[in-house]
Amino acid sequence: MGLLAPSWAGSAVAGLTGDAGYLRALLDAEAALTRAQAALGLAPQSAAAAVTAAAAEPHRHDARTLALRARAAGNPVVPLVADLTAAVADRDPGAAAYVHRGATSQDILDTATMLVCARALDTVLPDLARTAAALRRTAAEHRDTPMAGRTLTQHAVPTTFGLKAAGWRSLVLDAHDRLASVRAALPVQLGGAAGTLAAFHAYAEAEGGPPPAPDLGSGLLARYAAETGLAAPALPWHTLRTPVADLAGALAFTAGALGKLAADVLTLSRTELGELAEGSGGGSSAMPHKANPVRATLIAAAARQVPGLAAVLYGSLAAEDERPAGAWHAEWQPLRDALRLTGGAARDAAELTAHLRVRPHRMRQNLDATGGLVVTERLVAALTALTGRAEARRILDTAARRTAERDIELPAALDEALNEALATAPCEGRPAPSDDPPAPRGAPALSAARLRQLLDPTDYLGSAGALVDRALERPEHPAQELP
Repeated sequence: MGLLAPSWAGSAVAGLTGDAGYLRALLDAEAALTRAQAALGLAPQSAAAAVTAAAAEPHRHDARTLALRARAAGNPVVPLVADLTAAVADRDPGAAAYVHRGATSQDILDTATMLVCARALDTVLPDLARTAAALRRTAAEHRDTPMAGRTLTQHAVPTTFGLKAAGWRSLVLDAHDRLASVRAALPVQLGGAAGTLAAFHAYAEAEGGPPPAPDLGSGLLARYAAETGLAAPALPWHTLRTPVADLAGALAFTAGALGKLAADVLTLSRTELGELAEGSGGGSSAMPHKANPVRATLIAAAARQVPGLAAVLYGSLAAEDERPAGAWHAEWQPLRDALRLTGGAARDAAELTAHLRVRPHRMRQNLDATGGLVVTERLVAALTALTGRAEARRILDTAARRTAERDIELPAALDEALNEALATAPCEGRPAPSDDPPAPRGAPALSAARLRQLLDPTDYLGSAGALVDRALERPEHPAQELP
């Protein structure tokens, strides 16, 4: 139920990946297999109808009982086939023989897993599309909203919130593209006992008709794929786990992409920064004043878990023989957990970005907190024309240190350090900035107007606006993905 998993509790993915969802998918896989054989003349149409009707009654099967009985065979397909066969026999005794005919347990469980994954991703993708759309609006609205860029936790140079939001959107679109590509390629599984599909040939021969075509298996795979809505693989993939590995990578990337958004929101919503806030924060059991960034917290928690789950799924690539012992079984729970965590994170990201509160005035206050030190990169470039690059850097280092040690403003500290530097060497031969004549000894090296311009952080945003515009040229996903 998710008592200790609020990140996915109550989400659409939680229901689709639960035991009831898996049971539904297992029954769908069995029914589709019989229909596929009937379409190729390998089973009567009446048998396909009977199996499909019986499989449409999942309430007749108890997930807990199946789980306990699964211990005998190591998977839930074996007891489910026994129960489904009995249910079909009640409807049509002659059809019971066509339940699960020619398949192995891994065929059904892998196909069911792909069905579960497809259904889960069909809810995740619209949430990612909603998130990207919300971030487009935010980036456009705050294209030119200045804020402090931060590197290694410290103020670096000015940036804009629009550029940050455009970066979040880019990651979300990347995640959407990866998941959509994986979703389109999710395949059915059908190989029989060891991947040769030999049993289907044997049953076809036993019917007494003409010898089965050598490519019977390929035709059956294609028909099975059509019946399930999944892709047709080139080969049975019992121990060729590319589909699971690709999905694992896409889920880990998606969780990490949303985790980047969450990490920034968590940092910028700290009390001492206050630049962002969730639309409706969560309360505290002890402190009435708190409005915690709960959605960002849950997304961040998911981002820390999914990569580890993906590592287990990648590890299962090293599977022995034609069907493995342990490697396949190790995938089941980590894949379900990864789907749930990523699905919950996508849901929370859509809600978070739709109601995110941006506080430009706090961004400007924080941008001014260093008294101009945030633009020292610009000042180095301007002073290089007067002193050379190495000396300009030394002057700015001296000025920055004095602002902290002597509690003086940067313009005064800079003018003092610059004049000291110019006093120690002749000015002849040094190039002057184009808008300032060479300063005589004892006069300010930079005019007051020029210094004010250089110290204005909103005038040092580089190509931020153009970069936002460029990022927003990337098209949105089709509208039909937004239910």
